Amino acid sequence: MSGTTTAAPFTDAEKTDVRRFCGYPAYGAGASGFQGWRFFQACGLMEYRLNNLSDAEVAVVRNYLATLTTLESGVTDAATRLDTEQAAVWTRNPDEVADRERLFDGWRRRLCGFLGLPPGPALASTDNVLQMIV
Repeated sequence: MSGTTTAAPFTDAEKTDVRRFCGYPAYGAGASGFQGWRFFQACGLMEYRLNNLSDAEVAVVRNYLATLTTLESGVTDAATRLDTEQAAVWTRNPDEVADRERLFDGWRRRLCGFLGLPPGPALASTDNVLQMIV
């Protein structure tokens, strides 16, 4: 088969990062217990895609992972400046962390879109949230 990978294209660490960046919970050691891909359609789709992407698609996902890792560290690095409002001519952007989180979450959603997955529970939008009271 031309253009497809024959072995698992991603390391466990890369798969963990994809799940995490897409907003899905930890997978655990395998498909045991009551949670996991067997019970959640999106998780099963993600695992299938991660194991069956073409070489070109694997490269795209790896580029997303590199970008997201950099953006994630930018959010945590911005936290080191929260205690300074102004220093000499430098003035802290009070919205820096929120701006960086929005940028980071936007790229996370792009990864979900590329993989054809809905954003996971940890990436759920707070806009237009529907609540059902039973």
